[in-house]
Parts: sequence; structure tokens; C-alpha cells
Amino acid sequence: MPQARIVVTGSHGQVARAMVERSLSTAYEVVCIGRPSLDLTNLDTISVIAKTRADILVSAAAYTDVNQAELEQDLADLVNARAPSILAAQARTLGIPLIHLSTDYVFDGTKPAAYTERDPVCPLNVYGRTKARGELAIAAAHPDHVILRTSWVYSPFNRNFVRSMLALARQQDEVRVVADQIGNPTAANDIADGILAVANNLFTGSDAKHYGTFHMAAAGPTTWADFATAIFSISAERGGPSARVIPITGDEYQTPTRRPPNSRLDCTKIANTHGVSLPHWRSSLAPCIDRILKQGI
Repeated sequence: MPQARIVVTGSHGQVARAMVERSLSTAYEVVCIGRPSLDLTNLDTISVIAKTRADILVSAAAYTDVNQAELEQDLADLVNARAPSILAAQARTLGIPLIHLSTDYVFDGTKPAAYTERDPVCPLNVYGRTKARGELAIAAAHPDHVILRTSWVYSPFNRNFVRSMLALARQQDEVRVVADQIGNPTAANDIADGILAVANNLFTGSDAKHYGTFHMAAAGPTTWADFATAIFSISAERGGPSARVIPITGDEYQTPTRRPPNSRLDCTKIANTHGVSLPHWRSSLAPCIDRILKQGI
């Protein structure tokens, strides 16, 4: 693999941290840049990208608090739509590709099958709308872009569903979890591996088919309730916290934000174009839980 420098926006996000770890076994140098040097709420700071000597720019930082976005619409739009547009323009000026992380939440979840890249977006909430606007803005600002939609991201880092479930299991014997929403839980480490593979293709070739929008999520659909059951089963096997899952409907889960009932993503295109096929979520879940239990919840 040729030498190259990949600059990732955000210093503490799940994918940014995974990118640094996974790059250690590659010839790539991954550099994360975040606050205060790069602050997506202050668009003037984006000019710092020109000083990073990046060969590829990965736009991973985002406003991801789905519920809070309903209350901070302007801030969510600034971070998820306006800032990525400027990042894309900066990458174009520097003559480097941009890889941008997006989400299954750009869809409304009413399709009975897995979503493909050809399906029209129709977000249900502010977070999804701002991410969809970000996609459009990037495409308009820079032709050499790759938008990677992923879903239900989890890792040993930060706040995510796996860590939340294990924390709850330390406090209570039963956990109520939504059972009528389906998607592809995806480990941040696997996303990082996928990004590195795409970056390698962009760095070593100039095929136009490598650019555009792709779905990149773990194999195997499941519900939140079944995902939680698997988390507790693996944790219990290791002497960790466990709880009984009480399945509930999305309507019973009190939240100010509507969420897509179907978040399944068809990842055929990225497999055929970039040779990227992420592993089944079950195979990545156990190593993640091992790390969480070792480091403490």
C-alpha cells in the first residue's frame, strides 16, 4: 500500500478513534483534527485543512444527537450540512478526494426491503434532513467525493447502544427495548476498515466509478431488542452485566424524534465497486464487548 496521509475530522468520535487504531497495520498515516483547531460550529476554522498536508480528507465529525437536533435545528444544519459543503470545497481546492460519512436516517424506513443508493431520500427528523442536505452540498461542491451511508454505529468508545445497554444492566434487571425497528448494527472498527479500503482505491486509481454514494453497513439485519439480547448474552458469558429484554413498540418508546422503522441498507454496490463487504454484526460484537468490560463501563 502506498504511503499517504489521511486527515479525519473530529478527534474523539467513534469512527475517528477507530481509524487511528486500524491504520496502525497499514502504510497510511491517519491524523485526526478537531477542536479547537477545527470546529465545525466555526466555519472559519475549516481553512486549517489546507495546512494538514492531507492526501485524502475523511469527513467523520457530525452533529449526532438525534433528539437534541430537534431543539437545535440551526446548529445541526451548520455542522451536518454547511460545514461539509465547505470541507468539500476545501478538498477540491487542494485537489484531494473527500470521503464523507452519512446515515440510514436519510430514509423514512417505509420501504419493505433494504434501501439501495437509487432510492430517494425522505428523512423523518431534523438529524436526517441535515445529513441529507450535507450529501447534496458535498456532491455540488466536489466531484471527487465518496459518501458512505452507514447505520447503528457502536464501539468501545463514547456513547452508543452497546455501552448504554451494559450500563443499564448494571442498574436494573429488565430493559425495555424497541422491537419493531430493524437495521444493521455496525462496528466502528469495521467502518474504519471500509474507509481505509475505499481510500486505498481512490489513492491508487482514478476510476470515476469509485466516486459517488455507497451504502456500507454490517451484514445481517436485526431489531434493537434482538441486538440488546445478543449484547446481554455475550456479556453474561464473560461474567459481565446482563438483563432481561422486554420488547416494546416504537410508539411505546417515549422520544421526541421519529425514527425509521426499516434502516436496512443494501451494500451490493460498494462490494462490487470497492471490494468492501463488512462482516456480520455478531462477529464484531463480542470483541467490542470484551474491550468494554476490560476498560470498564
